[in-house]
Parts: sequence; structure tokens; C-alpha cells
Amino acid sequence: MRKSRGRRIVPAAFLLAAGLALGAALPSADDTPPAKTETADPPPGDLLIASDKMGDPRFSHAVILILSHDAKGAFGIVINRPLEEKPIADILAAAAEGKDQKPDPDIKGKIRIFAGGPVQPELGFVIHTPDYKGAGTLTVPNIVAMTPTTGILRDIGRQKGPTKYFFALGYAGWGPGQLDDEIQHHDWFSTPGDPKLIFDDDRGALWKRAIERRTQDL
Repeated sequence: MRKSRGRRIVPAAFLLAAGLALGAALPSADDTPPAKTETADPPPGDLLIASDKMGDPRFSHAVILILSHDAKGAFGIVINRPLEEKPIADILAAAAEGKDQKPDPDIKGKIRIFAGGPVQPELGFVIHTPDYKGAGTLTVPNIVAMTPTTGILRDIGRQKGPTKYFFALGYAGWGPGQLDDEIQHHDWFSTPGDPKLIFDDDRGALWKRAIERRTQDL
């Protein structure tokens, strides 16, 4: 697994993921997005499950939601590493640090925060149900979506957001062919994505449930 270079669009908060191609430098705002390529296996929306033989302690019993996987690499979010619950207003305040923006008194509620992966943990992503679409939203139809802008946090804080959601810091990324090699070496298994697993409240049991689901799929 190797790191990809990212360009922040909001300080310490969000990565521009539309047209993302891990394993290469991310396009700047003026760059032409890369052409779409055929999806590789496992496809976006699937869950990547660390095997008991996983040699990297950072991914011991990890479950990763794949959001992009093609010939240029793969990008996913670890979904079973809960950290804390934090007020949405605090996250927005941190993102607006250094800017002349007043706090919005209409922003209410908290959001669960997860360690999304070892690459660029200063960057954040909102993983949510696909009943919401905003600027930069990446959607896997009928399964899950990801939005990398502060707009979704404001909408959630105003009770106008998706039905289910959580906030992840960092991501997991692979260059061309790297994930495929790791799967062939039995470091990972995969199972089709299921919102019941992705948004499961019992994150401590998620790895076991995902393994059981894979066994049923075989």
C-alpha cells in the first residue's frame, strides 16, 4: 500500500474525491479529470475484509468500504475503527479556522468519527446513505455514498442531510495492481456491500459479521 498525494480544499477537513485516481497525483482544480476506466474486482460498494493472516497491524481485522477501484488503483475507507462522537459545529469551526466566518446557530447535533485509514488522516469524508447528493458526492447506487465537502455537515446539522452517516478521517489507498496482488496473497477477502453492515451500530462485531456474510456468499 502506498500513499497518494492529495490537495486540501478545506484546511484539515476534506479531500476532493470527484474523479479521484489513487496511485497518481490528484488533479488540481484546473486539471482535466481523468477518463473513466473499467471497474476492477472488488467493485465500488464492496467490503474488503482483512484475513487473519494480515501482516500489517494497521489493518488487523479491518473492514474497508471500497469507493473506487480500477486500473489506476483503489481507494477505500476503514469503517470499523470508531474514535469518538463530536459536535458537528466543532468540526465546521475547525474547517473554517482562519476564515472570517461566524458560527451558524442552527447547526445542531453530533456525528460519529472513525479512523478511515492511515493515509492523510488530516483529511475527512462523510460516508452516508445515497438518499443525499451534494457537491462532490460520489454515489454507489442503492448502497452508499461519500461527500467530501462541508456542505453535507451543515445539512446534517440542520436536519436536512442523509438518513444515516458517519465521518471518517484518512483513507486507505493502493496503486495500480497493488490491491489485486494483496487479494491474490490472501491478505483480503471481499463481500458485496450491504447498508446494514456499512452503517451497523455494533462496530466491534463488524469484522466477524462481514466474514460470515462472505462465507454465505461462497
